Amino acid sequence: MKIFTRDMPPRQIWALEQAGIHPLLARLYAARGVKNVDELDDGLGRLLPLNSLLGADQAAVLLADAMAQSLHLCIVADYDCDGATACAVAVRGLKLLGAQQVSYLVPDRVIDGYGLTPTIADRVKQLGADVLITVDNGIASAEGVDHAKNLGMQVLITDHHLPVAVIPAADVIVNPNQLGCTFESKSMAGVGVMFYVLLALRAELRKRGIFTAANQPKLDTLLPLVALGTVADVVRLDANNRRLVAQGLKRVRTGAMPAGIASLFTAAGRNAAHATTFDFGFALGPRINAAGRLSDMTLGIECLITNDPARADELARTLDSINRERRQIEGHMRDQALEIAETLFEEGEQPPPAICVFDPDFHEGVVGIVAARVKDKLHRPTFVFTASTAPGKEHELKGSGRSIPGFHLRDALDLIAKRYPGVLLRFGGHAMAAGCTIAEEYLDTFEQSLMEIATEWLDSSTLNRTIETDGPLAPEYRRVDLVDTLHKEVWGQGFSAPTFSEEVEVLSQRLVGEKHLSLKLKHQGQPVDGIWFGHTDPLPARVKIAFRLDAEEWNGVRRVKFMIEGAEV
Repeated sequence: MKIFTRDMPPRQIWALEQAGIHPLLARLYAARGVKNVDELDDGLGRLLPLNSLLGADQAAVLLADAMAQSLHLCIVADYDCDGATACAVAVRGLKLLGAQQVSYLVPDRVIDGYGLTPTIADRVKQLGADVLITVDNGIASAEGVDHAKNLGMQVLITDHHLPVAVIPAADVIVNPNQLGCTFESKSMAGVGVMFYVLLALRAELRKRGIFTAANQPKLDTLLPLVALGTVADVVRLDANNRRLVAQGLKRVRTGAMPAGIASLFTAAGRNAAHATTFDFGFALGPRINAAGRLSDMTLGIECLITNDPARADELARTLDSINRERRQIEGHMRDQALEIAETLFEEGEQPPPAICVFDPDFHEGVVGIVAARVKDKLHRPTFVFTASTAPGKEHELKGSGRSIPGFHLRDALDLIAKRYPGVLLRFGGHAMAAGCTIAEEYLDTFEQSLMEIATEWLDSSTLNRTIETDGPLAPEYRRVDLVDTLHKEVWGQGFSAPTFSEEVEVLSQRLVGEKHLSLKLKHQGQPVDGIWFGHTDPLPARVKIAFRLDAEEWNGVRRVKFMIEGAEV
């Protein structure tokens, strides 16, 4: 492993400091590409303009017309946290704006697969819907859209995934990644897209005289949901996404949030008054996702929609229980997957440039997490496959992949589809996470083709694990109040949380819980505690480490603690 320090442009640091930014934050922001203090303004007025999001105005007209005719609107959601929060935002927001008939339907991961299929369209029609609205899906659902239209429904697609070759013939498509859309934030999550559609709808209703600026409903009540879905979907936190997340966090910290989010904080043992992006990404998000992985995402959506605190508590406890079960299944599958992966290379050798693992007994809802764990361990693009349990699909394999920097997973799948037609039955995703379905007979072909592309695209610089850090931590910044300051900021994908690095002395070390390394370190001449989760190998007496800052409380006293991310040995 190699530890690097980010470039920190002195002029940008100076400019930020002159604008009143704390010197440590100025350094961190400059290293992440922030050039001036305006980029740090998280006010709602700084959000990208509605009219630059292609299709938002047309979507507003379609929805306003439908509401004027009291038509039945049905949301087709997705079974991850982004899809669940987008569905909750849609249901809550449409009702806030006056829609009388709003329902939703979420596909089953195993039975229905991903997206708007003809079967899902049939079920929506059976609910009596006149208008079908997708959230976090639909851009790859040409067949399902055609079927919905043939059934007499209007179709509005709201999505953020990359378009495929055949664009669905929906009445309106809102997607920042569609051709011709000039919206600057191409990284907006599905929940953010739906939020923008609601803003456009409210503007259209003002235009029609339904509301005035003084009496219009306050859609900012939806921002905690937008923030949760944005962070949980691990989209790049560009300036616009950071504003959405910051606004959501501010409301959560003051207690202004849906009952379900408050209950999820309680179930996760987290303090909403000190909410962080870490809470969204690693405490609340996984509990929502667990419903889609092991049970029914309806549980997650109902938790986010209900206004009854007692009902929210009950659902949050159920989600917490499902998440504990998910962790048990994941742990067992992770160990098996690593055993299989380690048979692909000899001990002491480097792993192959890509990893492909298959076990027919793996749980379909957890293969993505397991792929992430194998990828983290071996630092290779990884796909984990299991046998489909959907009726009539017994000879298909469902796979989920996770990648490393330098290997765009969806582009790799697209190339496999072009080089080996017929191997991929379905695929989709992003640069770092993607999924696909293949016929069981083509597993070897898929593995060989993935390896072939990885060999072409990756080299020693990308195959060797690196950690990019913010360099040394000055001893005067090793303070609990600064830890709290850092935790309050918006960090995430593309705007990573501060990680420092320097050589320290290891005073003592011991294993805790049989799998974590507890450390006593000397940093800049002062003792400090540290822990390296999931690491058991001892460290030398002097070592260069990469670490994040945290604080722990003991006997009423809070102290700084180093959370070790890696070591250069």
